[in-house]
Amino acid sequence: MVKKLSRIAAKQAASPAGLLDSQLASSVKDSAQQIWLAGMGAFAKAQAEGGKVFDALVKEGVSLQRKTQSVAEEKLGDVTGKMSSMASEVTSKAGASWDKLENIFEERTAKALGKLGVPTARDVAELTARVEALSAAVARLSKSPKAAAAVAAAPAPVKTAAAKAPAKKAAAKAPAKQPVVKRAPAKKATAA
Repeated sequence: MVKKLSRIAAKQAASPAGLLDSQLASSVKDSAQQIWLAGMGAFAKAQAEGGKVFDALVKEGVSLQRKTQSVAEEKLGDVTGKMSSMASEVTSKAGASWDKLENIFEERTAKALGKLGVPTARDVAELTARVEALSAAVARLSKSPKAAAAVAAAPAPVKTAAAKAPAKKAAAKAPAKQPVVKRAPAKKATAA
């Protein structure tokens, strides 16, 4: 086999076509070497500039994050404002509803107390004013204010044992009292 290969090599060396083939192979080998070196150079350049590109991308990402954060904060402020206005609306509506409910409760309670005969604060105030007016009239009609005060301050007379006995008999003979019936307060009298 070695003899056969040596003859083929000798033939190629002797013929001009064999020379052409070896030049072509050498040219292809040189081109492949140049392509390889160009690829290595591109890789080195990309690696060197890759750090710069990475830094540029980081800067761009930071600026984009700031922009989106400011937009998000702006939107959040808008949403917060809307929510607070809605909350105040709901609070005012709820307050109005509670006021309405309170008024209804007060009216119904006053109506029920009126049916039971319990005087209202206004009735008590009117009666107090009337008692004060009557007290003033009594004081004017009495001979002197000192005498009226003395009569009011004087102790009640002490009853004797003989006087007490007939009172007991009279009390025994008296018919039984009827139960007290509560009535609705009198209406305010109008001047005629």
